[in-house]
Amino acid sequence: MVNLEQRLGGRRQVRRILRDWAFILPQLILFVGLTILPFISGLPMVFTDRLSFTDQDVEYVGFDNFTRVFTEPGIRDEFFPALVRTVRFTLLNYAMVFIFGLSLALLMYEVGFRGGFFTVIYLPMMLSGLAIGFIASMLFSRSTGTVNLLLLDLGLIQKPFDMKAASGIAYILPLLTGWRYAGFNMAIFLAGLLSIPTETIEAAIVDGASYWQRLVRIYFPQMAGSFIIATLFCLLGSFNIFDELVALGALYGNQEAQFLSIIFFKYGFLRGRLAVGLTMALQLGIPLFIVGMLLQRLQRRFQYDS
Repeated sequence: MVNLEQRLGGRRQVRRILRDWAFILPQLILFVGLTILPFISGLPMVFTDRLSFTDQDVEYVGFDNFTRVFTEPGIRDEFFPALVRTVRFTLLNYAMVFIFGLSLALLMYEVGFRGGFFTVIYLPMMLSGLAIGFIASMLFSRSTGTVNLLLLDLGLIQKPFDMKAASGIAYILPLLTGWRYAGFNMAIFLAGLLSIPTETIEAAIVDGASYWQRLVRIYFPQMAGSFIIATLFCLLGSFNIFDELVALGALYGNQEAQFLSIIFFKYGFLRGRLAVGLTMALQLGIPLFIVGMLLQRLQRRFQYDS
């Protein structure tokens, strides 16, 4: 124990390390038990024809499941339209990250709102995705939706929006998702703003730089790490969206609400093709994992440079 304390820098350093592990350990156990172990145990299934978890007649099929997305018409006709919808949602949701999160962070940083304002922005995150989907369905109901009736009375629209139609899911769903995660993204961008040395900003003001010039030449370059972190969370969250789509009828015949996450779930649990569903999820997960690692590496590079 004495040698360990000497190597770690003394008893105080040992206590700090143990305290850090005490905070990390519960989350680490949950992550390993609910994510890593299920992934490892389910990985061999992608090379079989397993239909469900209770299927006893399982045969090895090699890499056949990996080619079904491109060769089996039924899967191909569902997978690629769902991929287009998911990518379109991801792009619009990414724009909402900056429209809501960055704007609110700049407002907090410049004006200095505290307390209640911060709490109000975070409140939507307490709602479940399923609740968000049902709220959207009610607000944009064609006959009784509050938002539709208001916009019609103001003369801003000629006909009511249909939240469950293609246009509603394509444009209104990213808007509501951006509103829900506005507080989370605001915290990420606010952390980047607070890391900027005040001397740099004060020097720019003395030199006569306008607010836009300070944003482009001082704020944004030094917030690159925050931008990358927000991008990573947005990318993963957009491809994992599920509850909101269920509320919009994705499991009950609404084709426009069927994103990739819904397709994986349907093949894995509703249609009795567990191995195919797991394989499709793995085929998407590998590119996302690679992109995530590249973004993380880029974020560390900006962190070290600063």
